[in-house]
Amino acid sequence: MAKMKIRPLDDRVVVEPVEAEETTAGGIVLPDSAKEKPQRGKILAVGAGRLLDSGQRGELSVSVGDEVIYGKYGGTDIEVNGDEVKILRESDILAKVVD
Repeated sequence: MAKMKIRPLDDRVVVEPVEAEETTAGGIVLPDSAKEKPQRGKILAVGAGRLLDSGQRGELSVSVGDEVIYGKYGGTDIEVNGDEVKILRESDILAKVVD
């Protein structure tokens, strides 16, 4: 079977969620049921930008490879080639992680 590729439209981005920590700071191992939904991820693909009233495309403030923080229930979860990814609008992204 051919490998599926995704190109998000407009101001959408494809994010690969970064899994939550398996243990707490005190060393307690968390079961799957107690883990929070991931709210951090790495951007895998970006769309062309939102179509403005002028007919031009608005530039996105994030790019491929950026690590971002997004809302807990934002976006749509899908599976691509066996991997879970999330498609979000740029407005669903709360912050970019800066090292």
